[in-house]
Amino acid sequence: MSMMSIRAATPRDREAIRLVEEHAFGQQAEAGLVDALVSGGDAVVELVAEEDGQVVGHILFSRLFVQNGGKSFSAVALAPLAVEPSFHGTGIGGALIREAHIRLKEAGEALAVVLGDPAYYGRFGYSHARAEKFESEYQGEALQALAWGEAPETGRLVYASAFSSALAA
Repeated sequence: MSMMSIRAATPRDREAIRLVEEHAFGQQAEAGLVDALVSGGDAVVELVAEEDGQVVGHILFSRLFVQNGGKSFSAVALAPLAVEPSFHGTGIGGALIREAHIRLKEAGEALAVVLGDPAYYGRFGYSHARAEKFESEYQGEALQALAWGEAPETGRLVYASAFSSALAA
């Protein structure tokens, strides 16, 4: 029986997080995105999953805004979620999502957005129906939202600047 634990990421985890991201995605873009979001001060909740003292999973929720008319509503974007390939299917990703959701709700967040597989993220309450009226360059079936409270259903999604620079790279 292994002991998996989830905790807040710390500065000393940066290298381990970078490796998990690169292994999970097979490229460096997501690791670069994480670095840019963290150094830019846009991280809202960042957690790691540890197995026997080794970081094997990582999740980051960053600040996102929904702009509607002259109003700006504070929300969060889930990106990225990564688990070491040898640990896929063990429930680590789900555990990271559930723990992050608890912390986000406790912090008063009301809306989370994710760009990902609807079959996977749908298990945690995300739906395209909740996100389909948002304006976004990422609009499509993979754009999903989850609201825990009063949150806008329309408006333009404005991601942290790290997204446009990291994804353009």
